[in-house]
Amino acid sequence: MRSLIGIKKVGHAGTLDPFATGILLICTGKATKKVPQLMELTKEYWGQVKLGLQTDTDDITGKIINSNPVPKIDRAEFGEICQQFVGEIPQIPPMFSAKKIGGQRLYKIARKGKVVERPPKIVTISSLEIINFQLPFVTIKVTCSKGTYIRALARDIGLTLRCGAYLHSLTRTRIGGYNLEDSLTIEQFKEKLNGNNK
Repeated sequence: MRSLIGIKKVGHAGTLDPFATGILLICTGKATKKVPQLMELTKEYWGQVKLGLQTDTDDITGKIINSNPVPKIDRAEFGEICQQFVGEIPQIPPMFSAKKIGGQRLYKIARKGKVVERPPKIVTISSLEIINFQLPFVTIKVTCSKGTYIRALARDIGLTLRCGAYLHSLTRTRIGGYNLEDSLTIEQFKEKLNGNNK
């Protein structure tokens, strides 16, 4: 890895929610021209969904706004519910998101305590697999297109079950052919840069 000193352009191919972890593609110099292409790549996530509660952000960082008993369902029944979300589906973005409505970021509107109508966007979920099933928690692996909100997926699964749900944790494990296990941590990245700059 070469030093970043003197490099004027740095970009990334796809953001992560503040509470999420996982792979983030960083481009520097001339490679920043590839950002639009990289953003089109399929993404894979592991997310832990908690059933029975809803939050205003659709994730663990928000305030609880609703609570309901979790229905008595088994893994197979939950899997059938999940399959309803595989394919091209309409998805309404969370209020706490960077999506713009009328020129304003939704999260700025949400911070004022307001909720506005958001037009659904068509996204593609290629696969949705149950990794662990221990109610009220369910861990899922999702392969999807860009623009998919896993928070919104958790929310919509909860709405379908009529008990509510939010995303308790999220890790992005793959972007196209780039895998998390081949990535550098921030600490490793800094160490390599410091090593090159000595």
